[in-house]
Amino acid sequence: MRVPNLISGRRARTGALVGLSVAALATGAAAGAGPAAAQPKAAPAAAAADCSAAYRIEQKLSTGTTWRMCWRFESKSGLILEKISYQPPGETKPIRVLNSAKIAQIHVPYDDGTNEYNDITDYNFGSGLVNMAPAECPGGTIRTVKVPDPFNGQNANVKGLCTTTRSRGHAYRMQSDSNKVFQAQGKDLLIYTVNKVGWYEYITEWRFSDDGMINMNVGATGSLSPFDYDAGDGRGWPIGKGAKSSATSHSHNVFWRLDFGLDGSSNTKVEQYDSVVSPPAGGQQGPTNKTTRTAVTKELAGDAATMRWWRVVSATGKNKDGHARSYEFVPGATTKYSGRPFTQHDIYFTQYNSCEQYASNNVRSCGGPLHGYSVDKWVNGQTLTHPVAWVNVGFHHIARDEDQEPMPVHWQGFSLAPRDVTAMNPLTPSALAGQNGEPNGGS
Repeated sequence: MRVPNLISGRRARTGALVGLSVAALATGAAAGAGPAAAQPKAAPAAAAADCSAAYRIEQKLSTGTTWRMCWRFESKSGLILEKISYQPPGETKPIRVLNSAKIAQIHVPYDDGTNEYNDITDYNFGSGLVNMAPAECPGGTIRTVKVPDPFNGQNANVKGLCTTTRSRGHAYRMQSDSNKVFQAQGKDLLIYTVNKVGWYEYITEWRFSDDGMINMNVGATGSLSPFDYDAGDGRGWPIGKGAKSSATSHSHNVFWRLDFGLDGSSNTKVEQYDSVVSPPAGGQQGPTNKTTRTAVTKELAGDAATMRWWRVVSATGKNKDGHARSYEFVPGATTKYSGRPFTQHDIYFTQYNSCEQYASNNVRSCGGPLHGYSVDKWVNGQTLTHPVAWVNVGFHHIARDEDQEPMPVHWQGFSLAPRDVTAMNPLTPSALAGQNGEPNGGS
C-alpha cells in the first residue's frame, strides 16, 4: 500500500539511503529536544539512566515502580530504546533488563506477488516520523525529535515522541480467608511514535508496566491504498458497493531486535521449555504433564509450539530468594508467512554482531553475500555468549469494508514477562509481605 508518486520518489532515493555510511548508522544519527507538553511525574535525577536529560526517559509510576531508559532515533528503525532498567518497590537499585530494543523490519509482501516491501530499510521508516497533537498523548509529554535524513521538504524537527502513563485495570485481586479484599489498579508507562509509509501509518508502542512486564506492539492504521483495488485474481476482498473494487491482500511481518543486558551483563543464557501431556496411567485421576528444560547454547531458529516457551536468564543476578533473574517471551497472535526463509520462524537467537541490525535486507556490509543479509543466514552454529533475540510476529491483512476510512488500528506484538526478577509480586501489599513461600495465601 504505497502512494505511486511516493513509490517512485522513495525508490529513487533507496540507493542513496542504502549507501549511508556505517559510521552514521553506528551512531544512530540521533538528536532531539526537550518536552513540548507538561512533564509526567519523574523519578529523582540522581538515579537516572546513563544519558543526557534530552535523551532520558525516567518515570516513577503511582504504584511505586520506576522505569529508566535512554532513547535515540535513526532514519531506518526510528525510535531505539537503550539501557532499559526496572526498579520496583523494595529494590534498592535499578535492575537492568535490556541493552537496546528496536523494530528491526516490517516486511510487507502482497498475495499476488507483484509487490514486496521492507518498510524499515527500503523506505526509511524513521524518516517518516509525523507530528502528534497534544490530544494524541493524553496527560503526557511530546518530545521534539530531530529526524535524520528527512524526506524532501519535511521539517527535520518533529514533535513525534510521546511518553505518558495509563491505567490498565486490575494489577491483582485477592479475597483472604478473613474476607478482606486486596486489590490494586495497575499503571503503565507508554512510549510511542507514529511513522507514515505510503498510505499506512504505523504506531510503534512500548508499554512498561509497574509489575515488570514489557509489551511491544505495532499498530497499522491510515488508509487502504486505492491503487491496490485491483485484486481481480481472487486474492483480495471486495471494498465498497458491489464488487467493483477489490483490495489486494497482503502480510505485515514485524521483527523486533532485543539485546538483553540483565543485571548489567550481556553474558546471558537462553533456555527453552517444552511440556508433554500424557494420558492417565496406573490409577491416576487425570493426565500428567512433564516439563523439560533445554539449554540453548548455540544459535537457534525457533518455532512456537503448544506449551513451548523461551526465557533469557541472568548470569550474574539473583532475586532475594536466590533464584536467577530472567525474562520470559510471551507470544502474541501471529500468522506465520512462509514465503521467505527469514519469516519461517517465530524467534531467532543469534550471537551478538554489531553489523547485524535488520532482520531482512540488512543494509550494513557484514562481509558481503557470504555473510547473508537476513537473520536466517546468521544462525550458523555459533556459541551463544551474548545472545540477541529477534521476534517475528505476522499479520495477514485481508481488507474489509470497515477498513474505510480511516482504517481502524490492527495490532500485532508480544510481551516480556519477568520471571523471578523479584522474590514476590513487586506490588504485594505490606500486609501480605510475609507470605513468601508459605502455604497459606491469605491473612
